[in-house]
Amino acid sequence: MDGFGTITWWGFSPALDLQEMGVNQLMNKLAINKNKDTIRLLIIGSGDLRHVLTTLAHCYRHPQRKLHFYIVESSLELYARHMLLLTVALEAQKRMGLQEKTELFLELFGNILVRKQTADYIQKMAPDFIKMVTDFNYLEKKLPCLDLSHLKFKERDFMEGIFKFWRKFDLKAFDAKKCWDLRLRQYLGVRYDSRLNVFDWDHSMNLIERGGDIVNIHEYKSWRNNGVAFQVREGTYDVPNLSLASTRVLKHEGDRFVRLGYWGDILVSPYIALGTESEEKSFFKKQNGVYAKCAQDVAEFNVMSMFHELATHQKYLLTTSTPGPVTDKRCANVIERITEELEANGIYMHDHANPEMVQKIEEEEEADADLPQAPSSDKIHKGDHEEQEGVTGSSFHPLDLEYESLALDGVTITFLPIGSAPELPKRGKFQKTFDVVYIANSLVHYLTPEFNAVFADHCTVLLESALFMLELKKEQVAQFVQKVSEMAKAAGCQELEKCDAEKDALIKMYFQR
Repeated sequence: MDGFGTITWWGFSPALDLQEMGVNQLMNKLAINKNKDTIRLLIIGSGDLRHVLTTLAHCYRHPQRKLHFYIVESSLELYARHMLLLTVALEAQKRMGLQEKTELFLELFGNILVRKQTADYIQKMAPDFIKMVTDFNYLEKKLPCLDLSHLKFKERDFMEGIFKFWRKFDLKAFDAKKCWDLRLRQYLGVRYDSRLNVFDWDHSMNLIERGGDIVNIHEYKSWRNNGVAFQVREGTYDVPNLSLASTRVLKHEGDRFVRLGYWGDILVSPYIALGTESEEKSFFKKQNGVYAKCAQDVAEFNVMSMFHELATHQKYLLTTSTPGPVTDKRCANVIERITEELEANGIYMHDHANPEMVQKIEEEEEADADLPQAPSSDKIHKGDHEEQEGVTGSSFHPLDLEYESLALDGVTITFLPIGSAPELPKRGKFQKTFDVVYIANSLVHYLTPEFNAVFADHCTVLLESALFMLELKKEQVAQFVQKVSEMAKAAGCQELEKCDAEKDALIKMYFQR
């Protein structure tokens, strides 16, 4: 098995606003006015909901239209995880604040080990998910934007089994720490004992050269070593993230065995999807040739901004009072905490430390020690809860309230049967339907001349390149872009923009009938 794994838990390209990238660019290119009441978007193999959530968060910036997303994945575990992350994204303010929601989302998105309260959220929501996949009336009440009616009965039964596994919360069945270590040992082989050097090489010789230089060497090494990408809040990350567990059929001496484990990416990282690009350019400023921020800061701001815009339809502005990734001190503290954790496990990184950064961290620690400490958000919430407890006479927690999603007017998200993309052109209801089509790099073979039957008369086709597939050499990445472009042209597509194989994570094409 390669470093990418057999299931795509997160994408290998930054999040996109598909209305801006797909609809507006095409209208400008062709000088047409596409006044459609409903935009239909087909997303194949993206691995997560980053494009969906970014598009929904930015919808107020565009002419008012109904949006209908059709999603095709290759594994039912991904649909279960989509439901979990969508539920978090649409949490109402009365149950969960913006900062808490951001932290929860990032943990579930990119950490194989999470805090206990995060694991409790999965277990608490599992019964609701079971009801949603078995009772469409309940689904309409809880997540009215989600449509599961196209899934087969056996697929919904399988998803019900996944949610029951989450509800049971059997930690012995999924030892996440052991699963991650076994994947590392299998992938690295004899290089396992010198794995930090391997991680350093992958970061400096591959990730940085392909545009991932905002990803700090310390946070990348930490994720490669223990599977924890986002440590936004101080705490203990020691409980398995059950949403990253999946099954795989293994062969041994002619027999087949089903094994539960972690079979996803251990090479690229979840930072690419959420933490390498942002509208807030101040995150990419350098001091003494070193980024003052890191990918975790960028991801935290991006997710917080996305959730703020979903709830308020107003742009999220970065100010000195904004909670979250605002000061250089936070990035330094993240790097320091990661380094301490690695050293606690016998892994030392002093040889790779930047002397200027170390001096900066030490100076800021001394300055911080003299500052008065504000009460933590946990203490504030605790005070609120004690006040509520005094009123009601019983213990109270916001998550005890019944779940209600944020209202998304005119939005539908439809899950199609797994691997059903090749069948779509054969179904009359999907003929000339989709205005925007996005295909991940692992499933571009679906783009055949027959597949253009599902394209609308004017359709934008966005194809994920292999830029961040770090196991591929630059020559192979260029060959991939050339091959995929030829496939798109054979399907009747034309270039929307020229793709630079060394810089662009996206191949932009369009179809005109």
